Amino acid sequence: MTAGADRIPGIVGARLLVPLVDGRWVPDANLDHAASAPCLTAVQDEVNRFLPWYSSVHRGSGFTSGVSTRVYERARASVRSFVGAGPDDCVLFTRNTTDSLNLLARALPPGTTVFRFSADHHAALLPWRDAEVRRLGMPAGPDDALRLLDAVLAAAPDGPRLVVITAVSNVTGEVWPVAALAEVAHRHGARVVLDAAQLVPHQPLDMTALGVDWVAFSGHKLYAPFGAGVLVGAPDWLEAAEPYLAGGGASALVAEEAGRETVTWAELPHRHEAGTPNVVGAHALAVACDTLAATGWEAITEHERELADRLRRGLGEIPGVRLLGMWGPDHPRVGVVAFTVVDRTGNPADQELLAAVLAAEHGIGIRHGAFCAHQVVRHLVGDTEGPSRALRASVGLGTTPEHVERLLTALAGLLSEGPRWTYKHAEAGWAPVPDPREEPDFLR
Repeated sequence: MTAGADRIPGIVGARLLVPLVDGRWVPDANLDHAASAPCLTAVQDEVNRFLPWYSSVHRGSGFTSGVSTRVYERARASVRSFVGAGPDDCVLFTRNTTDSLNLLARALPPGTTVFRFSADHHAALLPWRDAEVRRLGMPAGPDDALRLLDAVLAAAPDGPRLVVITAVSNVTGEVWPVAALAEVAHRHGARVVLDAAQLVPHQPLDMTALGVDWVAFSGHKLYAPFGAGVLVGAPDWLEAAEPYLAGGGASALVAEEAGRETVTWAELPHRHEAGTPNVVGAHALAVACDTLAATGWEAITEHERELADRLRRGLGEIPGVRLLGMWGPDHPRVGVVAFTVVDRTGNPADQELLAAVLAAEHGIGIRHGAFCAHQVVRHLVGDTEGPSRALRASVGLGTTPEHVERLLTALAGLLSEGPRWTYKHAEAGWAPVPDPREEPDFLR
C-alpha cells in the first residue's frame, strides 16, 4: 500500500480477475493508464444517477430536457475551475485531445505560423499541416528547448503565431517547462496551446498561471472514458472561424436566397459543437474533474510517485532493459516509463511478443509500439529507418505495489527463461496457441 493509497478514489474494475493461459485467474494488473485510464467509481455512480434523466438539450421543453441542459452547461464550470481558466475563456466539448487540437487548427487566422517540437504526440504534431509550420526538432534539454523556440520565433515572419507545447511526454513521462516556454512565446507575440492529456491525470493544471492561451485534454485519460474531451481558452480565434463541423446547433439561422443556403452561425460555445452533444460524456468528465480536485493532488502525487520510483528502479536493475528518456534520469516525471529490451544474445527482443506473454501468462497489461509518437521513439531507440518499437508501463490511481512487483518479477523471469507457452504471430499480432482464455459473457 502506498503512502497516499487510503485517500485515492475508487476505480471501477479494481477487483477484476482476468484469465491466464494456464487456467488460473489473477487480479488484472493494468499498467497502461497512459493510453486510457479506468473509470472512477464516482464517475460511474454519477452517470448512473443521471441516465434516467437524460434527454435532449438546448431547446427541449420537457422537464428532463431542462435537467440535461443544466447538467451539460454546469459541466463547463467544473472544467473551467479544474484547469484554472479565466472568466472570458470558452469551454468547448469535443471527442478527445486530437479532436480539440484539430478544431483549433481549423480556427487559425490566415497566415498563421505554427511552431512545434518533434517530441509531440501525433495529436499535437499533425493537425497543423495546412498552416506554415516551423519544426523545432528534438531539444537536448529544457534550456535547449527555450533557446530553440526563442531563436526560431525571433527569425519568423510577422503575423499570427501559435506555439504548440506538450505538457508531459506520453513516451517518457518527462514534464516540459511549460511556463518558461509560454513566456518566450508571449515575448515574441505568439500564442500557446497546451496538450495536457498526460498532465491532468497526474498533476494540477492552472492555465492562467502557466500563461497558455488554450489547453486540450481527454476524458478517457482522466478516468472518465465516456467519449468526451475539451478545448478551453481564448474565444477570439474560435469566434471568428467557420464552425469546425457544420450542422444543427452550430447554426443560428438558415435561409435560402437565390437558390442557395445562407447561414448565420451561432455564437460560442455552440458554434463549434454541432450536432447532438455528448451530454453523458461531458457530465462524466466534469465529475472526474470535481473528484480529483476534491481528493487533493498531494495524495495523488504521493501514491503515483512511490509506484513510479519503484517501477523505474526495478526496471533499471533487470539485465537487458534500457529505460528511455530525453533529458536525464533526474528530470521531473510522472508515472509513465518507456523502455527497450535485448535478449540473452544481446539482440533486440520482440517487444510485441514480450507484451503478449506478460498478458497471457501473468495478467499484466502494458503497451508496445511507438505510442503515436514515432519521431521521439525513433530518436530514443536510435533507429534511423522504419517504425521503432518500445514497451511502456504507466501507473495511475488504479495501480497497486503488487502490480508493479508482478511486472518486475515476470519480466526478469521471461528474459532469463523465456515464455512458458507457445505463441504464434498472425495478422493481429502475437497470440498464445492454443488460447484457452474465455472472453466475458457479453462478448459471446
